[in-house]
Amino acid sequence: MKLSRRNFFTLAGASAVGVTMLSPLEALYARSASGKVTQGIGYGPLKAKLPENADELSGIVLDGFDLSRTPLLELPPGFNYTAISITGQTMDDGALVRAGHDGMAAFPGPRNTTILVRNHELNPSSDGLLASPRYDQIGGGTTTLIISPDRRVKKHFVSLAGTIRNCAGGPTPWGSWVSCEENLTIPGPSNTATKKHGYNFEVPVTTDIQVASPIPLVAMGRFNHEAVAVDPESGWVYQTEDDGNSCFYRFRPNQKGNLRSGGVLEALVIEGRPTVNTGKGFLPLKNKPLAVKWVKIDNVDPATNELTASVRYQAQSKGAAIFSRGEGAWYGDRLIYFTCTNGGDVGQGQVFAYKPNNLDPNSGTLTLIVESTDSMELNFPDNITVAPFGDLFLCEDGSDTEFVIGVNQRGELYKFAANALNGSEFAGACFSPYGHTMFVNIQTPGITCAIWGPWTRKRA
Repeated sequence: MKLSRRNFFTLAGASAVGVTMLSPLEALYARSASGKVTQGIGYGPLKAKLPENADELSGIVLDGFDLSRTPLLELPPGFNYTAISITGQTMDDGALVRAGHDGMAAFPGPRNTTILVRNHELNPSSDGLLASPRYDQIGGGTTTLIISPDRRVKKHFVSLAGTIRNCAGGPTPWGSWVSCEENLTIPGPSNTATKKHGYNFEVPVTTDIQVASPIPLVAMGRFNHEAVAVDPESGWVYQTEDDGNSCFYRFRPNQKGNLRSGGVLEALVIEGRPTVNTGKGFLPLKNKPLAVKWVKIDNVDPATNELTASVRYQAQSKGAAIFSRGEGAWYGDRLIYFTCTNGGDVGQGQVFAYKPNNLDPNSGTLTLIVESTDSMELNFPDNITVAPFGDLFLCEDGSDTEFVIGVNQRGELYKFAANALNGSEFAGACFSPYGHTMFVNIQTPGITCAIWGPWTRKRA
């Protein structure tokens, strides 16, 4: 039998081996500080299941799969799911659901509904959308979904149009969604762009069919944006950059809750380690909080894509730390968690936790809390979220079978879900505001799943 990642975790009792993590709850940091290997079986062994709404999917064939007869997920005992908002379906505004389902967040809606805002990681193309207003005449953007209490779509529509490669993004505590462009296209003879790209855009959370005003948040910087996470106490926005030689940024708006008010863009520097590459040789520092400071970016909106003009080049010239493909980010437990997809000595991924010091803007601590030492343990963590009950959930974007990986409050990693359909990445994991449902995307061919079950069951 070929030892695939799926077979490995079946033989291992669905436990993660060899990965240590500092507990996601700050109060339990010391428990994992010894570096002791932790293992966990989570909610139990995974088993392939048809979606609960399989009958409603009759006739939907996507990439050759009859979705009414094809298991999409493997889940632990007691968990179920529906498959919703599938690529190619007609939405309430007349547009078709676009592919490339990526980052996502959930907000409370009227009458116990949930409002999802979802990114679409699409390359520059003519998307055929009639949505207006739009930033540029090319594909990408966001979709807003209104989800009923029975986890079906009541309404969905385009809510941002004309942007490129909208990746992880992030919610704000004032009730909006920040969609991030992981692209630096500038108008030229080889493309159809009419404007510069590489910006963040804010999307209102609403049940009304409307397309957001596509106003680029220039002061937040022009670079390969991936995710944002907002500290609700300060209103400061932390940003990741998807590049092998990236930085970790902070945006301090002039007015809390108003990202269009301008502000200051800064990059993180680890004290005593100028321009250190955290992607290699950092394992001995795992679980050790490191003091940091912040340096200001002078030119937040480079006119060209020349390396020496880039935001990260400016940051590193002032000592900013280097991260290996910063991706998902999420706020929880008064910490900013973020992933580095191919960071670590074996290039299989890392998770960091940043602890702000809102009393002293120029300080804080950074801690490496996860570093994979083998692809069988953890394979390219991408999007991340914090569950209402304190666990972390990581979406893998690697090779072979992709998993949603949980991290319990003892710092143990466990497999929560597996992609039973294909080898596509998971993306956009988030929880409903009521805490009962996890939403997650199979990015390709583009399916959103709503998962529910005994969340409070002991994760042993």
